[in-house]
Amino acid sequence: MQEVINELLETMMSNQVSVPVIQPVIDMAAQIPMMGLGISFILWTPIFALLICPGLSTLGIFLLFFPWIERKLCARIQWRVGPREIVPWLGGLIQLLADTLRFLFQEVIVHKDAHRPYFLQFAFLSFAAALLPLLFINAGDVIAIASPYGIQLLLALVCLFPLFILGLGWASNSRFAFIGSVREAFMYFAYEIPFIIAVLAMVILFGTSNPILIPDKWGIILNPIAAFTFFVGAAMATSRMPFEIPEADQEVAAGPHVEYSGIAFGLIYVMCYEKAYILSTLMVVLFLGGGSGPDIPGLTVHLGDLMGIVWFLLKVIIVMTTMFVLRTIYPRYRLDQGLTIGWGAMIAISLVALAWSIVFVFMQQGGVL
Repeated sequence: MQEVINELLETMMSNQVSVPVIQPVIDMAAQIPMMGLGISFILWTPIFALLICPGLSTLGIFLLFFPWIERKLCARIQWRVGPREIVPWLGGLIQLLADTLRFLFQEVIVHKDAHRPYFLQFAFLSFAAALLPLLFINAGDVIAIASPYGIQLLLALVCLFPLFILGLGWASNSRFAFIGSVREAFMYFAYEIPFIIAVLAMVILFGTSNPILIPDKWGIILNPIAAFTFFVGAAMATSRMPFEIPEADQEVAAGPHVEYSGIAFGLIYVMCYEKAYILSTLMVVLFLGGGSGPDIPGLTVHLGDLMGIVWFLLKVIIVMTTMFVLRTIYPRYRLDQGLTIGWGAMIAISLVALAWSIVFVFMQQGGVL
């Protein structure tokens, strides 16, 4: 048993996130047996990726602040005045506290016709399932699970999102939730195929599906058509404007989750931000060079692996912000318009992107490029 523990400790110590700036603190803490072991455990690359970045801590911060950022940004663009009556000098930031308190303390009502066990389970399962793709996302050189099939596994987990959303509508056993679920299913099939083809085009272009081995090249330059297809598909997958078709509250009373309240609705509400974060991280890895960035004299040496994480998060913030800005510019499409875009233009453009990648690879192998 002691040999197993020693081997585990050796593996953990040989795969640490390098942060030279705090190395003196780590060395000092190492003098205290349990504290040193705890810090080493947190800095173990798989655990750091899972708990810190791109995992739970970073996701939690994004879920906390991005609803406020989205509201402020959209209000600025559209010249709208938000909540200013209470603590106006905070610029509406207290609205986050109000929303959180409402979600936490509002009663979770399960109406009599709902499938009660599934009604409650799907809300929590949908939130938990959205965390799984983060296992295969690399922030610079930091990744929880490095797999030669990482992109395929990540894509398969992303494709599970709509199944839980459809489960929400089914478990509600309500005509309005059912209508929202059907609209979600229609949109799911419309965007999923071109979205997968766009990712496949980049896998062919890079010659690998291991995120950690993807070169630090800007795929948006190598294949801008695939980048455009991916971005539009991500907007459709997260039900962002102008593709907020399943949750068109003016038409179908908030879509598949119309019957939810309290913390159950809160988990469903933040799920779209979860999906936006995960798809933005995937776009950064495939199209924006991952955690690569220009060297900053002095800073790069002191931050070590954190420098790649900083560049990675900056790119993710830019992608998410661009995605959220869409709602200030475009009105919502009708269902038939969204399906026409998905089954028509999107598939055609994604096939062109795939052909582009294949031709590019053949030209590279032939020595033309």
